[in-house]
Formats: sequence, structure tokens, C-alpha cells
Amino acid sequence: MPELPEVETVRRGLEPSMTGVRIARADVNRPDLRWPFPERMAERLTGTTVERLRRRSKYILADLDTKETLLIHLGMSGRMTVSGDPLGQFVYDHPAQEKHDHVVFHMANGARVTFNDPRRFGAMDLMATGTEEAHPLLAKLGPEPLGNTFSEDHLISALKGKNTPIKSALLDQHVVAGLGNIYVCEVLFRAGIHPARKASKISAARIGSLVPIIREVLLEAIEAGGSSLKDFRQADGELGYFQHNFRVYGREGQPCVTPDCASRIKRITQSGRSSFFCPTCQR
Repeated sequence: MPELPEVETVRRGLEPSMTGVRIARADVNRPDLRWPFPERMAERLTGTTVERLRRRSKYILADLDTKETLLIHLGMSGRMTVSGDPLGQFVYDHPAQEKHDHVVFHMANGARVTFNDPRRFGAMDLMATGTEEAHPLLAKLGPEPLGNTFSEDHLISALKGKNTPIKSALLDQHVVAGLGNIYVCEVLFRAGIHPARKASKISAARIGSLVPIIREVLLEAIEAGGSSLKDFRQADGELGYFQHNFRVYGREGQPCVTPDCASRIKRITQSGRSSFFCPTCQR
């Protein structure tokens, strides 16, 4: 599933073709994805202008001039790609429509934005602009890790007394929004913390030190265009490249990248997810 860096990369890629541009026509080619689309979605989107593209956790929010906001979730395999952009940001002509092109935005500037989702775990919804924090998918999310409300004090307080592994605690979207399996593995390696250590057994100083490391990893991933492992593509169809910078994720059996460390990366399963770590560098 795309994590925060992948979603932010897509949002930035969509901006040149969508922000400030009218949706000349919206095609909705099926009644649902993971859940049913909102009533009359194509009609409600057609003719509107996208005033702003935002991100909340792993969701893209498009504020429209009709005072409605379109929520977009990429799910497991969803992609949003742009073709035919007259500004020259993208080099591809409009491709032939594919089987899983479920929602298509024909923009007034000549661009076409296509939501393709083979597994159909993605989602779209419409809500009144300004009410997104009450939306069922967003209401209980924790602070944005790149925002001002995510601080050392917040993380120390949120994890105080938690008798769960630190890996699971950081994946809890109530604690911090947008972190997923890949980036938590990378963060814990840089922090030198074993993923199975109980959060309550880690000192407040070490918990607090995770905040700048989380930001560092996420910003590096965004700069690299996210991580392409299976389905992820940027809005121009290109791959992300942060997977080439993984220090532990997906590197089971390979040597640790830490100089003078003779260990090899190990993998364990936690709550059905793979955790990668160095048994020497992470305690």
C-alpha cells in the first residue's frame, strides 16, 4: 500500500494539471471501488474547478469551487497518472483506456487524469469542504509527521505505558498519521531500536529522538519520488527510487550497511507484517 511519501509524490505530480483547473468532464466507469462512490459523483465533479490539492495521512484531498472536497485513497494498487498535459510537465499522449481505469478526469487544459486500480481497494468520497476531520476515514488520525503538531512531547506522551512492540506502536495511525511498514523499518534501524522492543521499555529520550529521524526518512523518500515495489507509479508514470536507499527493508540475509558491522539483516513477522532489522545495530 502506498505510504505517506508515495501519496505526497502523487499529490505534487497532480498539481500542475489540476490545481486551478476546471474538470471539463468526469467519467465514473463503475459504481464502486472498496465502497460505493457517492451519489451522482460524475455529475457533481463535472464543471468544477480544483482550488487546492492537499494531503492528510495517506489520503489526497481536492478542494473544489463548489465547496465540496474530493477524498482519494489509492488503496493497495491504485495509481493516478496524467497524460496530454499542455504545460509540458508530462511527455505522454493520452493512452488507450484500460480495463481498470475506473475514474477519469478530463481537465479543461487538455490534461487527462486517470485513476487505475486493479484490486479495487482504493476509495473516493465527496464531503463538504472543512468537514474532513469528521470524516470516518480521517476523524481518528494522529498528527502529520511533517507538521508542527508532531513533536517529541507528543510522541513520548502517546507511547507512554504502551506495552506493545515499538514497531506496532508507530504503525498505529492514532499515534502518528501516514507511517507504514517500509518507513517504520527504516526509522527504527536509523534509531538503533529493535522492532520487537516494548514501547514502554524505551526511554523518553530515545522515543523523542525518533521524531527528527521520522521526518528525515520521509523527506528523503519524498525527494526520491517514493518507493516502487510493485504497483506504485508517480503521476507521470515514472517509478519512485527510494527503494534503492533501503538500509534494512527487503534486505533479509544481506550484510548490514553499518561500517564494521558483521551481521546480516534478519526478518521477523509482527502482526502479519515483515519487520527487517540488524540484530547487532538494533537493541
